[in-house]
Order: sequence, then C-alpha cells, then structure tokens
Amino acid sequence: MKILITGGAGYIGTKLTKVLLVQEDVSEILIYDNLSKSHNNFFLGENFKNGNKLRAVQGDILDSRQLKKCLEGVDVVVHLAAKVTTPFANADPHFYEQVNHWGTAEVVYAVEESDVKKFIYLSSTSAYGASTELIDESTEPSPHTFYGISKKRGEEHTQRLSQKINGIVLRAGNVYGFSKSMRFDAVINRFMFDANFANRIQIFGTGKQSRAFIHVDYLVDSLIKSIVHEVPSSIYNLVDKNLHIFEVVDVLKEIYPSLEFLFSNQHMNLRELMVNRDSLIYDHIERYESHTLKEELIEFKKRFAF
Repeated sequence: MKILITGGAGYIGTKLTKVLLVQEDVSEILIYDNLSKSHNNFFLGENFKNGNKLRAVQGDILDSRQLKKCLEGVDVVVHLAAKVTTPFANADPHFYEQVNHWGTAEVVYAVEESDVKKFIYLSSTSAYGASTELIDESTEPSPHTFYGISKKRGEEHTQRLSQKINGIVLRAGNVYGFSKSMRFDAVINRFMFDANFANRIQIFGTGKQSRAFIHVDYLVDSLIKSIVHEVPSSIYNLVDKNLHIFEVVDVLKEIYPSLEFLFSNQHMNLRELMVNRDSLIYDHIERYESHTLKEELIEFKKRFAF
C-alpha cells in the first residue's frame, strides 16, 4: 500500500509517518508538504525506522499539476495540510479560504483523476461552531470562525468525492501532546511550555470555558486504523476529553506546584464546545487505550530538555 500525506512534515504528520513506516502492509509513504511552517525538524534527529520506504516532495496543495504527478500509484491519501489555528480564533480569512477550502478542492480534483482508493480528510470540531450542549455527529454544523467555515467547506469537497471512492472526514478536537514537529499555539501545549520554562501561564477569558481535546497519539492511532480497516464514507468525530480550562490548570498545578497564572480579558465569556467521545467511528475500528490528563502531561514533561 502506497500512502501520500499532505502536510506530512507537520505536527500530526510527523507522528503518523513514524508509526506508519513500521506497518508491514505499507510499501511507500510520500510526504507532500510546502514547508511553509518551517517544519524542518521532520528531517532531523533520530532516523525513521524503515526510512527507505519514505520519500518527501516539497509541494503546495494549490499546485494541482505537481499533485497529479505525485498521486501516481498511490492507494490512500491522508489530507492533513491546512492553515491551522486555535479553535476559536478569527483572523486572516483569505488564507483560511485559500488553503483549507480551495486547497482541499485542488487535492480532491487531483484524486478524482487518479486511482486512489481511499481519501481521509482531517477536519475539526470547529465546524460545529459553539454549543453549551454535548454534541455528536447528528448535530448540524454551524461554524462561527473563518477557520471553522473553511474546514466545513473542505468537508463538502470530500463528501462529493465519496460518491466515487471511500472518502472519510474526521473532525478532531483540540490536539495536544508531544511531536517532533511541535505546535505551541494549541492551548495545552502552550500551557506546558510556559509552565516548564517560565513557571507562569496566561489564561484568556474566565477559565470556565470548556473545549474538546484529543491527544496526538490517540488521533494518530485512529488515523492508522481508518487507513488499514474498512470504514464507510462518512463524517466522524475524534475527541477524547471535554475539559474546562480550569481543569487543565488544576492538573498543571499538581505537576508544577509553584505555578503562577495570570488572566487576560477575564470579563469575556468565550465560546464553548463539548463533543461526545463515543464517536460512530468506533463501530468500525477499535478504540485506543486512553490515559488520564495527568499521566499524559507527565509524559509530555519528560520530553523537555530541562
């Protein structure tokens, strides 16, 4: 099986590639990334096991001509490339529309003209917008941010593709946890970095707002199972925990007892989102083995240099 991963040198793609390379039924992995986020760490440090099965191409998803060439002989496409931000931020509408919407359209157009058998699109629970009620796959999306809107439009292209091949949309919660190609704009990752090196974190809003989260390892596990198992074309949620920000802070204080925290715009009630973790996808794949947030963050702490 030959797999192409767009945005494969990024935060999630780096972890996914490392695990896929040891799968016996994977013959080749092609990383397609424009390296706009300077994820050069993907190419440095420890060698990938079975790295002879890995090839990287510096290319943009808006370059349909190059994409079509790279899709020759590919069986599965995992589309991770995106303009990413924290779930409720709302800036740079042009870039979200260009990359997440029209970039996904170009990938889908290229796949339609290829022999690809399965297409997996990593979307976001931001497509739902905000809700004070627990939501699931039956909830009608109502995105409130440019990011959420652009991811929802990318989903629509994937759903059109699903009429021809196996097209899977995975709406992931806020991703956290260690990867060689780190993102520190996500809330838990940012908290961990600041707690470890400054012993102080900054909390926006009241701290009572809730978010839906998933550890990067659990996300990668579900992605791999979606690749190797038969999963019907549909939209599925991937969430492991629904946490109030104060719950995250409480765990951090257990790990860093002298931790200080500051509030910014404490008068603001930020949008909330809670997602049912019992996704419909677990009718088709086995659920990962989950751990407590404290266990996960202790392991995260061990990855810092000092």
